[in-house]
Amino acid sequence: MAVTAPAPGSPLAEFYSSPGVPLSSGPDRARRQAQMLAGALRGLAGPAVIIDIGCGDGSALAVAAAASPAHRFAGIDWSAEALRRAHARGLTVLRADVAAPGLPVADGAADVVIMSEVIEHLVDPDGAVAEVRRVLRPGGSLVLSTPNLAAWYNRALLAFGIQPVFSEVSLHGVFGRPGSVVAGHLRLFTRRALTQFLAASGFGCVTVTGARYHDVPRPLGPLDRAFCRWPSAASILLVHARKE
Repeated sequence: MAVTAPAPGSPLAEFYSSPGVPLSSGPDRARRQAQMLAGALRGLAGPAVIIDIGCGDGSALAVAAAASPAHRFAGIDWSAEALRRAHARGLTVLRADVAAPGLPVADGAADVVIMSEVIEHLVDPDGAVAEVRRVLRPGGSLVLSTPNLAAWYNRALLAFGIQPVFSEVSLHGVFGRPGSVVAGHLRLFTRRALTQFLAASGFGCVTVTGARYHDVPRPLGPLDRAFCRWPSAASILLVHARKE
């Protein structure tokens, strides 16, 4: 998931090099990514080029590639261990930083760029999205997902002075919010902030849908699914945008 390479020796570099940091997206995210990609590919003639930025161990990309075998896939990540595992799955992978000095991809070479649960980890989302726009062909698709700062339960937690889920104040532990896993989230978006950010970055036709969060307690699962119909309060924001 660590696509923007932290400075060597920095706390971020140490965090993302830790064996305890997850490299897999999990089955729910993998299925969701494959479904989003299928929608973005609908109507495209010929083999499309799809680049998964922040591919992790390649588990989600492998599911998407199996669902769309007529197209060409490549994964990009900063973590050498993640790329080793992705390569073992038979995937084409590259080690690179999504920001400066840039992706090793030619201008306009990609039909679709995937950023699944990545943008919240980036030090420089402006540079990353600008680089994504560079490698996309005109009219190409950005398929993006990220946790929602304004998820329905976060609204309730804030009302009681509790730190929102997904947000973090330290790389060394969880403080002031539910949960126990430090994910390394640096940026969190609401639906409005994300759509305005992408529009200002040169993307149009921005559509947002909602998805559930796998760690919501089971008794609250039906409520979490219901809020998917209201993306502004859903757990996860799913975005499809096109390069203008």
